[in-house]
Amino acid sequence: MTLTLRSSTSFINLKDTKTLKTPDEFSTVICSAKIKPSCRLRAKSSMQEAQLSRDKQLTKQGLGRSEIKEKLHELSVAHQNGNESSVPVFVMLPLDTVTQGGHLNKPRAMNASLMALKSVGVEGVMVDAWWGLVEKDGPLKYNWEGYAELIQMVQKHGLKLQVVMSFHQCGGNVGDSCSIPLPPWVLEEISKDPDLVYTDRSGRRNPEYISLGCDTIPVLKGRTPIQVYSDFMRSFRDTFRDYLGRAVVEIQVGMGPCGELRYPSYPESNGTWRFPGIGEFQCYDKVTCELHWQHQQRRLIKRTGEEVGRTILGSTINFLKIQAFFGEMVPGTPSMDKFFLEWYSENLLKHGDRILAAAKGIFQGTGANLSGKVAGIHWHHKTRSHAAESTAGYYNTRHRDGYLPIARMFSKHGVILNFTCMEMRDREQPDHANCSPEGLVRQVKMATKTAGTELAGENALERYDASAYAQVMTTSRSDSGNGLSAFTYLRMNKKLFEGDNWRNLVEFVKSMSDGGRRTRLPECDSIGSNLYVGFVKEKKEKKIKEAALV
Repeated sequence: MTLTLRSSTSFINLKDTKTLKTPDEFSTVICSAKIKPSCRLRAKSSMQEAQLSRDKQLTKQGLGRSEIKEKLHELSVAHQNGNESSVPVFVMLPLDTVTQGGHLNKPRAMNASLMALKSVGVEGVMVDAWWGLVEKDGPLKYNWEGYAELIQMVQKHGLKLQVVMSFHQCGGNVGDSCSIPLPPWVLEEISKDPDLVYTDRSGRRNPEYISLGCDTIPVLKGRTPIQVYSDFMRSFRDTFRDYLGRAVVEIQVGMGPCGELRYPSYPESNGTWRFPGIGEFQCYDKVTCELHWQHQQRRLIKRTGEEVGRTILGSTINFLKIQAFFGEMVPGTPSMDKFFLEWYSENLLKHGDRILAAAKGIFQGTGANLSGKVAGIHWHHKTRSHAAESTAGYYNTRHRDGYLPIARMFSKHGVILNFTCMEMRDREQPDHANCSPEGLVRQVKMATKTAGTELAGENALERYDASAYAQVMTTSRSDSGNGLSAFTYLRMNKKLFEGDNWRNLVEFVKSMSDGGRRTRLPECDSIGSNLYVGFVKEKKEKKIKEAALV
């Protein structure tokens, strides 16, 4: 099938008109791959229900019991092996998909774009549900209108939707093409007490996300941040209950800047950070110091005695410069870096645990999967200290796996771990940055496999070339650790629909539906599936004979 579009204008830039243009009115030729059924993420408890549903559908088609059994067997065979299973591909929608006024942005252009994505076998799309837009008018005043328009449109095209509960600010990071701050009433509270947000050693405040130190304090008009996030998610659930598990198949829970479970250690706004800097620790706000260091003080005093403990604690509260922090410790004292990094990373884990526990309680039983994102901080990954990862809250060193505790926390709540930088190769990175995205991905794949949690992936940067797609296909397989259960491509824009970029995406989607590789049929029927060379040849010869008779 070929979809012909006559227009030099991209889908994304189409101007709204009174009538929706049909595909025949545009000028780009889109080569469409055959749409294949993809195996979407499913909760274990819903597998039997899904099989019964397929059974009923096949019965309606007039198939006998033996034929139904064969069809279902073919589906299970096609997806039972991690190396050969289909990997559904989603595409991220623009950050400004919903306008500041709460409406769907450029609905006609969106409609045409979704139609094109569906035609080439894309499983669905991802959208950010911005806290700063939905709860903009005041506490507990939610406006889901624009998202309702989108969900209905996505469902109409037979696509699926991943929705991100985005409790962070949009703007100031890589790829941020628009500005969506936190809700005005939240910013008002921050202006009264700047210690509600993360702060570095120089006193710079970061308004991207509320500090985890405030998680259990009613600092937002009488509610704690965790309560505010829970109320937001509950409102979404109640508003779109009929779509959950059907059109809306996944809820990704934001847990930090850029929606990732991390500290905002490398902000790009105002030139604070530049690649490949190791970043700054984000624990200098008064709330974090006062709430959490009391426990650490008791712990340290218990270990070393009161006099030594208070001396070390005083030095740590004043915080050493980062260069000295990763250097040698004072002889005769406990390892200050180990003590600090344990506390720093443990608090991040507790933050994630609180939010995911709340999300699980809200969305459990709705049919929608839960996921969370972890950042792919690959620079300085080759060094002994892994300093860039450490400042972000991932205590990962040559002798300590910093991702296994995170994977176990995700597994505890049945949450899919979404990881970035799946498209990157080590040889593409500058030597001075000590990067190893491939090594980092391998480590995360092993951590999720050990923890028994599903792994999904994203590309970290906008890439349209075949080389990047090939790397994603390589990392999607379970050759080294966990295979990907889904992949979300960043991002839909005008470049995606241009010439080679579009052809590369079409080929990529087709390859991912084949398990990330070209597969050959077996020579004989060893598992009773009728999916083998001899059977296919026989069917082909039969069709030729039938055609000759006609």
